[in-house]
Amino acid sequence: MWPFIKKEFFHIFRDIRSMVILFGMPVAQVLLFGFAITTDIKDVPIAILDHSKDHVTREITSKLLSSGYFKLESNLKSNDGIGNSFKRGSVKEVIVFEDNFAKKLEKEGSANVQLILDASEPNTATMINAYTTGIINTHTMQMMKTAGKIPMSIITESKMLYNPELKSVYMFVPGVITIILMLVSTMMTSISITREKEMGTMEALLVSPLKPIQIILGKVIPYILLSFINLIVILLMARFVFGMPIQGNVVLLLLESIMFIVMALALGILISAVSKSQQQAMLLSMFGLLLPTIMLSGFIFPVENMPYILQLISHVMPSKWFIIIVKAIMLKGVGIAYFWKETLIIFGTTIFLIAMSVKKFKLRLE
Repeated sequence: MWPFIKKEFFHIFRDIRSMVILFGMPVAQVLLFGFAITTDIKDVPIAILDHSKDHVTREITSKLLSSGYFKLESNLKSNDGIGNSFKRGSVKEVIVFEDNFAKKLEKEGSANVQLILDASEPNTATMINAYTTGIINTHTMQMMKTAGKIPMSIITESKMLYNPELKSVYMFVPGVITIILMLVSTMMTSISITREKEMGTMEALLVSPLKPIQIILGKVIPYILLSFINLIVILLMARFVFGMPIQGNVVLLLLESIMFIVMALALGILISAVSKSQQQAMLLSMFGLLLPTIMLSGFIFPVENMPYILQLISHVMPSKWFIIIVKAIMLKGVGIAYFWKETLIIFGTTIFLIAMSVKKFKLRLE
């Protein structure tokens, strides 16, 4: 029995793919869970609209930026810039100081600050609101001590855009759409093609006059239609069961989704080309994509809170850019002018994966 055990060990150690699955994935999962899961916030991009520009508003701004929780994205000139900042997705919060802020605080004992937040991610918006309010209140207490306990208060008024009721479904639906389209399309395609190789039916394709691109299209088109049906079902449930609005162009949303589906299918073909068995293809599709899609796409945990290296890795995750597109269309109601960069990234990834899939698949056939 001992020689048989040694043979099995040698067999495992010779298979690089098995070694990656056995040792690489647990390490990657521990690192992802350890660094990506955090309820803290840091480096949240904000904008300041200071109508007063006095010493008090400058002190509060300095306190906010020196806390490490926020970073200044822009100083707005007027109220017109608020909407565009949120539509572009460049900021999570806009802080608006009223006119004559310091004078009102000194003479009337109170002044107003408006906090406008992007509530398409309700949990993040709630935390940002709490952190901002806490810093302002702490600064108010320090001012009262310095002024000899003269009563004064800075009144913060919060306004939640895109999701005023802070419904969590507004955050989960775009993420669920992304995960289902990514995993179902990738996993089903990779397993289907790997099954053909395992069962030997690929030999029948080898002797047929079909070209590699034709074989790939024949395997992929049914899954495009099935994934598209999944998308329609999810959108209908989101609209009529959970009451989530679709503010933007539905046709644009469907076109962007089809492009994302094709990208996921191309990835599935690539996985099948490097997999020797259905089990291996399933492991790569499930564990290699599920956790990164959930952890690094900004679906649940803000990317800004992660270490810099994970933020860089998140940039190559197509799911991150697709979630931005879905939220922009469904919640913000904006057009492609506001997310053309994200669209180009997904389109470029799709072309790259299709080219790699055809190349790898052709080598397999030869």
